[in-house]
Amino acid sequence: MKLTLWSWNVNGLRAVLKKDFIDTIKRANVDILGIQETKLQEHQIPEELVELSEYNVFWSHAQRKGYSGTALFSKPKLLGFETVFGVEEFDTEGRINIAEYEHFILFNIYFPNGGQGDERLAYKLRFYDKALEVMQAKRAMGKAVLVAGDFNTAHKEIDLARPKENETITGFLPIERAWLDKIVEHGWVDTFRKFDSSGEQYSWWSYRAGARPRNIGWRIDYFFVDKEHQGIVSNAGIRQDVMGSDHCPVFVELTLP
Repeated sequence: MKLTLWSWNVNGLRAVLKKDFIDTIKRANVDILGIQETKLQEHQIPEELVELSEYNVFWSHAQRKGYSGTALFSKPKLLGFETVFGVEEFDTEGRINIAEYEHFILFNIYFPNGGQGDERLAYKLRFYDKALEVMQAKRAMGKAVLVAGDFNTAHKEIDLARPKENETITGFLPIERAWLDKIVEHGWVDTFRKFDSSGEQYSWWSYRAGARPRNIGWRIDYFFVDKEHQGIVSNAGIRQDVMGSDHCPVFVELTLP
């Protein structure tokens, strides 16, 4: 069995629906789609999504209006779905989807941005640590575990266009990058780098100064897999051709029993 999984920060689901979102998903024949930054409350779910009726859709909404939010669109049947880590400060922002399938567990996570001061950076780092704790707990169950989403950090210098200019900017701070080092040390594999070691491969571009046409970007969207099950990932990549958001989708293809 082969499955195509996408992760995409849509920067507002209602906005991206006006930019060919539904046709894009249909053309790509995506089996499972995790989106971040829906910016929706439950009563605001767009009627247009009826056009994606082949998917079961699972939501996590932030308490704060017009902020954060995640959703999972899935053709395969789920065995379970969670939207919390069990820590109140993390569980009210709509950042967490954890879906269990027959052969694997999938995290769809919108990791916090570290901007807006030291307090928010500290929150991001606490969220990171709790995420790793939950990732490891799910991994201990024995199934393959995939962790997808907007991590809001570029890992290595190759993962952004201007590393030197951004060494003191959140998203490329040493303390943020150290957590990505840590998960790799714990045996989590960056699926994109498993298949592609080239530079200038980005998933987010600022809306300012024509950054996307000039490819002045950052790679901050990832699929990680536990090393024990990395063999199920038969391909991974970045869909830089897909427009509609300041992020583009990242994907993996799975080959399952």
